Amino acid sequence: MPGVSLSPPGGLLDVLGVGAVLLDAQGRIVLWSPQAEQLFGYSAAEALGRYAAPLLVPERSTALVLRLFDEVIREGRSWAGVFPVVCKDGRIRQLEFRNMRLHDDQGARYALALVTDRAALREVERDLAFSTLLIRQSPMGIAVMDTDMRYVSVNPALTRLDGVDEEGHLGRTVRDVLPPTHAREADTVLHRVLETGEPVIDREVLGSETPGGRGHAWSVSVYRLDDSGGRPLGLSISVTDITARHQAALQAELARERLSHLAEASVRIGTTLDLEQTARELAEITVPELADIAAVDVLDAAVRDRPAGISAEGGATFRALALAAGYPTVAVEAADPTGQVARYGAERLVTRCVATGQPVAVPAVQEEDLSRIARDEHAAGLLAKAGVHSYLAVPLIARGEVLGALDLKRTRNPKPFDHDDTILACELAGRAAVCIDNARLYRQQRSIALMLQRSLLPTPATGSTRLRIASRYQPAGAHSEIGGDWFDVLELAEDRTALVVGDVMGSGINAAATMGRLRTATQTLARLALQPTEVLHHLDQITTGLDPYFATCLYAVYDPRGNRCRIASAGHLPPVLVPARGEPRLVEVVPGTPLGIGGGTHSTVAVDLCPGDLLVLYTDGLIETRRDDIEDRLEVLLGLLRPVAGSGDSLEQTCDLLLEALRSPENHDDVALLLVSPTE
Repeated sequence: MPGVSLSPPGGLLDVLGVGAVLLDAQGRIVLWSPQAEQLFGYSAAEALGRYAAPLLVPERSTALVLRLFDEVIREGRSWAGVFPVVCKDGRIRQLEFRNMRLHDDQGARYALALVTDRAALREVERDLAFSTLLIRQSPMGIAVMDTDMRYVSVNPALTRLDGVDEEGHLGRTVRDVLPPTHAREADTVLHRVLETGEPVIDREVLGSETPGGRGHAWSVSVYRLDDSGGRPLGLSISVTDITARHQAALQAELARERLSHLAEASVRIGTTLDLEQTARELAEITVPELADIAAVDVLDAAVRDRPAGISAEGGATFRALALAAGYPTVAVEAADPTGQVARYGAERLVTRCVATGQPVAVPAVQEEDLSRIARDEHAAGLLAKAGVHSYLAVPLIARGEVLGALDLKRTRNPKPFDHDDTILACELAGRAAVCIDNARLYRQQRSIALMLQRSLLPTPATGSTRLRIASRYQPAGAHSEIGGDWFDVLELAEDRTALVVGDVMGSGINAAATMGRLRTATQTLARLALQPTEVLHHLDQITTGLDPYFATCLYAVYDPRGNRCRIASAGHLPPVLVPARGEPRLVEVVPGTPLGIGGGTHSTVAVDLCPGDLLVLYTDGLIETRRDDIEDRLEVLLGLLRPVAGSGDSLEQTCDLLLEALRSPENHDDVALLLVSPTE
């Protein structure tokens, strides 16, 4: 029997309150456990040395009890059942008994009674019946040791549990009976219980695993037995086979770990709509918990939104998106280079996985398997050097379409991939596949929307011969949808020029389409020779009919006769005027209400715009950030334009300067920028 070590009370025996009572051949109580005191009400001092029958048995049951006791003592007949017992307070309780005969090293016979409350036992039995962890409880083994810690009595159940017969126990110590690997620990525990009197209850002891992977487990409890004077008489040991419970607990723990892994994956995978980032998140979530090396390969056709054209015979073109390793290893060098597109042969297992849409597992990788896992012989040699011993590939499937595969390898983890690992990998791959598909679709839709928006914007060369013009449109960061920002330069009658910058609130294709409508409407209204405020008034009415969209707009008309520029704003940020000689300043134009609110009023401000002066019109994407105050950012803009005044820098250079200084890759809004400067 394996060794014993301490654990806190709270096991099954403690819940049941199993009492141990040892009777001598005359029926006197010679051993009385603390649990017996709890059950009967008599302390050890009150019970020890007394005859059990007159103390505990109702008069009507005395004859039966004496006969059964006689059978136990004389015949060694063990029995079990429910008997009424008279407690110290006079109550009669129905208690469950297990009785058996024990022998000491002198040949004396004892009747050992294990007793518990019937109601408590029935409650535990009902609980156990519904418990998945305790399918069936094995019989309990019992042993009694003397103060020299030699076995003086064992029951048949114990001999079955440890495989040593009764004679092999009696007179011997645990060092003589248990395997050496466990005997020393058990001997230490027994000494401690004998010295302190503190019991060890429900201590789980594990045996070595069998070749099939299943190890035995026992619940061991050790009590010190005292006489009526408190003098230690020895030890009582109970052993229960809890292998089924232990295995169930292991399975439950594995299930909890997998659920925790899936919960973590839900948080870590799909944090952005970036295809490569999502693939990296999938690879990283699998190491080192599930695999030592992980790779994510997707069909290049899926990324390009083309028919996959994959077959189990012809292979397919893949794009390696991500690679992760739990530790530095040469196996990384064997992986397909991240970001590259390559043709995977039909013989490769990852190709078969994607072609069939089914997991492919090689629990125990042999030398011939490496050539089907790696891309070539050199890579196969690196995998062998790295110690790859188990392989698993699971498909990435979203909305019924196979997008690629998650490729897993184990090197340091000694366990082969099993069915549970495959289920977990498929769960992770399934969740990631939806995120990858979303990122793929988003990339396609964003590209379409961006093409639509660019097609609606004027070409950089558009403009008046009376003005030098530079313009830029820059979409939001790669992970954000496009917006509805636009600019326009319109030639009007009498050499005048209309300058327009606007921003449709919202994002996506719909916002871009709304921007196109407003730009068309602005072009039409501008040719009617309306005042800036009148143009904004009509645009407001048009936008109101485009519910739920709103827009801001800055409309200006430059008249070279007198070098005047009349400006009106509908909730837009003020333009910046940079005199050829002087400090840049914000034009004090009344913002007015945004387009689409309805019923708003707008006013016009006139400023001088002379040759060499610069007027900067922009949308909020140029200066707004999630961290900074808008006023502070406007000051930064003015500071960037201060050296431009009279510097002779081209407008194109100034556009690049502003975008480089004020924009970053993570900007979540697009920007339209328009710079105009009158010519001589």
